[in-house]
Amino acid sequence: MNVGIVQQTCGSSKDENIAKSIEGIAECVRQGAELVVLQELHSGIYFCQAEDTNMFDLAESIPGPTAEKFAQTAKEQGVVLVTSLFEKRAPGIYHNTAVVFDKDGSMVGRYRKMHIPDDPAYYEKFYFTPGDLGFEPIQTSLGKLGVLICWDQWYPEAARLMALAGAEVLIYPTAIGWEAGDTQDEKDRQLDAWMISQRAHAVANGLPVISVNRTGYEPDWTGVTEGITFWGNSFITGPQGELLHRSSHNKEENVVVTVDRKRTEDVRRIWPYFRDRRIDAYADLTKRYID
Repeated sequence: MNVGIVQQTCGSSKDENIAKSIEGIAECVRQGAELVVLQELHSGIYFCQAEDTNMFDLAESIPGPTAEKFAQTAKEQGVVLVTSLFEKRAPGIYHNTAVVFDKDGSMVGRYRKMHIPDDPAYYEKFYFTPGDLGFEPIQTSLGKLGVLICWDQWYPEAARLMALAGAEVLIYPTAIGWEAGDTQDEKDRQLDAWMISQRAHAVANGLPVISVNRTGYEPDWTGVTEGITFWGNSFITGPQGELLHRSSHNKEENVVVTVDRKRTEDVRRIWPYFRDRRIDAYADLTKRYID
């Protein structure tokens, strides 16, 4: 399967961001992509840097105008497309939602972000209601896609449940970066941890992983913090965590990588983690903490 990833900067113009994403999709298709994955919240700025009720105006219903644009793009380009939209479900109920379109333009599924962070400059709990669709792979003409979003990537439970439900690949649209006040050593540790955790999901589940992150500097419009420099480094791994591609930290890139899904069967035969799982002993995983 030829996988295209679009790593881009985003500014205040929604139309310009969408146009850039659509051109990135077209460039990936010209390179032979069958599946294209966009980064988290690619239609606008990363508005979660501060709590501002005006930012809810950026949300749209699904289906809605932005979803329709990407549906039409998927159809015109003949590609399976993973997008990431700010969903208005009802007054006061908003989700961080990945929407998947098949190559005929049909919307074949959506995933609402389950794990919602609340950290300095990542005030997502203010904006997003936790997802309620569970960890269900999305069936496409290319197979079952295990779509998760950003903060979900730190949770092995999410990756495992997607794999157990038959996902053939794990996909993480992402928006993560460095704060100006961090030392270089701390920045390096954060980036390494981010990559290690997702490569570990590939190893533990015998699945390819596709992680697509933003790049570029985005200021905090309130002036409280010094903004975020999104660290890029979008990457794709094989089912043993081996790096098939790693993007730069500071450049926009439209890249296509071939992923051999058949290797999942071979890898799981030599590393049979699913066979050896002690499902009789895992009940305590549903507890917050074991006292």
